[in-house]
Formats: sequence, C-alpha cells, structure tokens
Amino acid sequence: MIKKGLKVIVLTGKDKKKEGEVIEIDRSNNRAKVKDINMVKKHVKTTKEKKGGIFSKESFVHISNLKLIDKKTKTKKIEAKK
Repeated sequence: MIKKGLKVIVLTGKDKKKEGEVIEIDRSNNRAKVKDINMVKKHVKTTKEKKGGIFSKESFVHISNLKLIDKKTKTKKIEAKK
C-alpha cells in the first residue's frame, strides 16, 4: 500500500524509472503526488500579497503507475494483488 512519505519508482510516462517520495495522496481518485515527478507549469496572477509569474509544481500521478521501493535492499517491492 502506498502511503505518504514512502519512496516509489515511476513505471510509465515521461518520468519513467525516476524515484521520489510521496508527498500527498488522493484516495478518492487513486492518485498520488510525488516529489519532483510530473512537474507542470502553473501561471499565477499578481495580487497585493503575492508576486505573479510561471511556477513549476508537482501534479498527481495514478497509483497504478507507481511501485514501492524497499528501504532495506533498495529494490522494487512486489505487492500481492487482492
């Protein structure tokens, strides 16, 4: 089971074979946000408090495209499907 704070590897997509740490989980949509994976550009309008511009931030990745990495052996952990 993928949880916040665990290390994962990306199996498919533009960030294939990259590793990162899970920073947020969206259980209702089966998606997770991984640090420095699936970076997108966000256009922010200038306000009184904040300066605007174009910022990069992480976007969600579907959980089926992620695999846990075992901390002790640094290898991919195989999960049994229920």
